[in-house]
Amino acid sequence: MKKIIILHGWTDNLDKWQPFVDNLKAKGFSADLLKIPGLTESLKEVWKIEDYVKWLKNITDKEKEKIILIGHSNGGRIAIAFTKQYPEKIEKLILIDSAGIYHNELPHRIKIFVFKTLAKIGKKISSSKTLEDLLYKFAREGDYRKSNPIMKQTMINLLNSNKDLNISQISIPTLIIWGKEDKITPLSDGKLMNELIKNSKLEIIDGARHAPMFTHTKDVAKIIYEYL
Repeated sequence: MKKIIILHGWTDNLDKWQPFVDNLKAKGFSADLLKIPGLTESLKEVWKIEDYVKWLKNITDKEKEKIILIGHSNGGRIAIAFTKQYPEKIEKLILIDSAGIYHNELPHRIKIFVFKTLAKIGKKISSSKTLEDLLYKFAREGDYRKSNPIMKQTMINLLNSNKDLNISQISIPTLIIWGKEDKITPLSDGKLMNELIKNSKLEIIDGARHAPMFTHTKDVAKIIYEYL
């Protein structure tokens, strides 16, 4: 039985994942959806991408055989960083609407600037609800607003790590699944990943957005089954 480890995205609730996990298990896979520190598991200090790689290595060290690693959104970013450093532990990599493409366009630079500004003067600005709302809206990032101070800085670290991921160094067979209507990580990112990872295949889900494994569960599970 093939062992699948799943890294979820930026969320604090795993309930929506259960139908997808059940579908994989019904197809004969052993699927473990991990709780990620800072999101679905507690985190007491600020982490960088390297800390998430070390965390995942401690988990995969317990496996006797190579694993299949699935990463969605921010989980994909972690999966990419881990696979690049420890390719010997991965049989196949599966990325679903993954983060990890470095953007230096103005909107991205504005987002980072706003995040850092809010982190520095958050207490002072909290007294002005209108101004606070305006800055968060400007950054277009609701997840950041809901995060605690540790995860706010961690998010900044993860966003900044994109420029050092060097996705083209990945040689492990990779399946890339993308929602055609994704507005968070656009399809252009998926196509670029497909170009950068030589041994990769891109599957586009019509009508899906950022989380096709929730809205098109059976379709995504079938694609993964046929690929594996």
